Amino acid sequence: MSPASARAVRFDQYGDRDVLHVTEVPMPQPTEGEVLVEVRAAGINPGEAAIRAGALHERFPATFPSGQGSDLAGVVTALGEDVTDFGVGDEVLGFSWGRSSQATHVAVPASQLIPKPDALSWEVAGSLYVVGCTAWAAVDAVAPKPGETVAVSAAAGGVGTVAVQLLAVRGAHVLGIASPANADWLTAHGATPVPYGDHLAEALTASAPGGIDAFIDLFGPEYVQLAVDLGIPPDRIETIISFQKAQELGTKSAGSGDASTREVLTEMADLVASGRIEIPIAASYPLDRVRDAFAELEQRHTRGKIVLIP
Repeated sequence: MSPASARAVRFDQYGDRDVLHVTEVPMPQPTEGEVLVEVRAAGINPGEAAIRAGALHERFPATFPSGQGSDLAGVVTALGEDVTDFGVGDEVLGFSWGRSSQATHVAVPASQLIPKPDALSWEVAGSLYVVGCTAWAAVDAVAPKPGETVAVSAAAGGVGTVAVQLLAVRGAHVLGIASPANADWLTAHGATPVPYGDHLAEALTASAPGGIDAFIDLFGPEYVQLAVDLGIPPDRIETIISFQKAQELGTKSAGSGDASTREVLTEMADLVASGRIEIPIAASYPLDRVRDAFAELEQRHTRGKIVLIP
């Protein structure tokens, strides 16, 4: 790679993981209000796999050749005009809305970055945006009060692990729906584990004799339907994935876009840096192994985040 070029994940058509490749691209140039970041870590997310497969074409169409990735953390190496918030050499974390963070370098608006707390590893900092802001939006959507009971599906996944802890920080009693293998982790992080599978409704009811006040779905439409069947009011049911079901039943469907502010990102970074919230790192892969990284992600049994290291 020459100094005038970078390397980035690309795909030229919708498809499975085989369409992903890493290629040399011109070095991004920061325009007015942007900075150039040398990426040290970039988390991957299920939504990216869905976009790549074409499953979200109506909602989030791709333009080919397409880059990939929102999460990032790295070091500022150049400044565009009128950037006063950061200087060359600053360590930052944040997000790109240009599907471009899975790369060695990315130009991103300074307004989408915050200083990286020293207490955060590169892997955690580079994984914070999507799970942190999505969890914040999901929890905010159901507006939990201290002492209320909130059920969370896919509670041990990337967003789920953060949402469970954020609910606990806010004083809620959390029912974490996950496989039995994650029971100890959920218990240690303030949740009551409830195994998914047959008789889930009965298990949830038994775990919350006082009733369930709210439900956050992070997996699929069957959980939105379950929440309604349990008698939870639609305005206390949130899903980050089942948009059609949410529209059908009148539930909420907030996501990271509803919380993509410096203020929210700073709040989440501070909670993680202080140790009140943990972001588990399930695995790290070099950029060239992006297909392998998504192979592990798409098994949908990973606790925490998978990270690319350029």
